[in-house]
Amino acid sequence: MPHRLRYAGLAIVGLAGAVAATMGLNQPSPQIAPDQFAQPSELAPTTTDGARAEAIFAGGCFWCVEADFDKIPGVVETISGFAGGHVANPSYHDVVEGGTGHLEVVKVIYDPNLVTYGTLVEKFWRTVDPIDAGGQFCDRGESYSTAIFYSSDEERALAEASRSALDASGVLPAKVATKVLEFSAFWPAETYHQDYYMKNPVRYRFYRAGCGRDQRLAFLWGAPEQAVASSEEATTVRP
Repeated sequence: MPHRLRYAGLAIVGLAGAVAATMGLNQPSPQIAPDQFAQPSELAPTTTDGARAEAIFAGGCFWCVEADFDKIPGVVETISGFAGGHVANPSYHDVVEGGTGHLEVVKVIYDPNLVTYGTLVEKFWRTVDPIDAGGQFCDRGESYSTAIFYSSDEERALAEASRSALDASGVLPAKVATKVLEFSAFWPAETYHQDYYMKNPVRYRFYRAGCGRDQRLAFLWGAPEQAVASSEEATTVRP
């Protein structure tokens, strides 16, 4: 679907629930420890020397990915953009129209002395639906697919080992569809997309609630649903 549709928030919640029921994925999964798949050597020290590192994650709507990663201690900044495709400096509409090969991604700038790449990978899993190969939540299409981009052999090994461990754990009801891809270039999205959840908190909450993101995450991971505004109060619009 090339464009995001304009849904009434309540209608989207109903649609997301119906899709989940049809897929047989509405049964809560067992509770799991937050770092069940973390590598022992990935424990982070508690001091910082001002070092910075970057990681690139595709998790569907980059508004939501920014909001989730900004909550992690040690993350310094998040930037919405595009990666994985063949078109230079694409616009948002170029990407959602299709044909660019790009995914919506977020560049996560972090202090490696406070949080490690391996920990970010583990946190990433719990913010997405890793078994959905056709998009994320109410956003459908290739550009909303999930992926972990690596910039070194070490990052690739960590990401692939984490994905394999998640598959082997049996926590999820189907095989992980998230790809591990080599990073080549990052193209930032338009200014109005950056920090959207902070600049437009009401619209963002309505979109997130209407898209069924947190409800689906609760089904998959057994985590409590986040408090969201009533979806009956406004129409959810995703540009």
